[in-house]
Amino acid sequence: MIDIHCHILPALDDGAGDSADSIEMARAAVRQGIRTIIATPHHNNGVYKNEPAAVRETANQLNKRLIKEDIPLHVLPGQEIRIYGEVEQDLAKQQLLSLNDTKYILIEFPFEHVPRYAEQVFYDLQLKGYIPVIAHPERNREIRENPSLLYHLVEKGAASQITSGSLAGTFGKQLKAFSLRLVEANLIHFVASDAHNVKTRNFHTQEALYVLEKEFGSELPYMLTENAELLLRNQTIFRQPPQPVKRRKLFGLF
Repeated sequence: MIDIHCHILPALDDGAGDSADSIEMARAAVRQGIRTIIATPHHNNGVYKNEPAAVRETANQLNKRLIKEDIPLHVLPGQEIRIYGEVEQDLAKQQLLSLNDTKYILIEFPFEHVPRYAEQVFYDLQLKGYIPVIAHPERNREIRENPSLLYHLVEKGAASQITSGSLAGTFGKQLKAFSLRLVEANLIHFVASDAHNVKTRNFHTQEALYVLEKEFGSELPYMLTENAELLLRNQTIFRQPPQPVKRRKLFGLF
């Protein structure tokens, strides 16, 4: 199994603090059935800047340590990029990383809103052959209040990734319920951990897959996990026609 969003690289952001934390996370990932992780340290979010060369080198060093520790996990380079107006231009200059150098690029919105220029940035990316993958849309306040924002972006070609912990209920019952509504509306294409550590932001992968199977049957979790394989091979992912989600005001989240 492949995890396309994880903060396992040591000392780059608010994820693993050092190599010992990374190893602890790696063991936890393997227990969840994960064998490949695309490391996605935060980039350009106002706190962290992680240049491509630093991400690649840190991933290489961690892979050497994993081999030494006999942990059956491989880590690949990526970034979780906070959206800004020049994403496409900086990709062209090789100043940003897509997910393992594929056409898929992980884009994060601010937690409180969806920038009005997001649609234009996504359009520009798609013109150049990239597919924006929206990180954890269920945790964005404006999307929770107005899910049509996500619907329109997905309808126009974006993909989206839900957090395992959201489905598992670690962020609360309301967010779990909203996450399931997004899944039901065919607005989710990947499930990933967004793990930062093993204490407060663990993987929860198997719990999430269990919830999906219980709610929707075995075909859907298979499709979502297969999409991660297709992403890694830089191939076209499975999609179902997106559906609008009825607006329902949620309170007390984040």
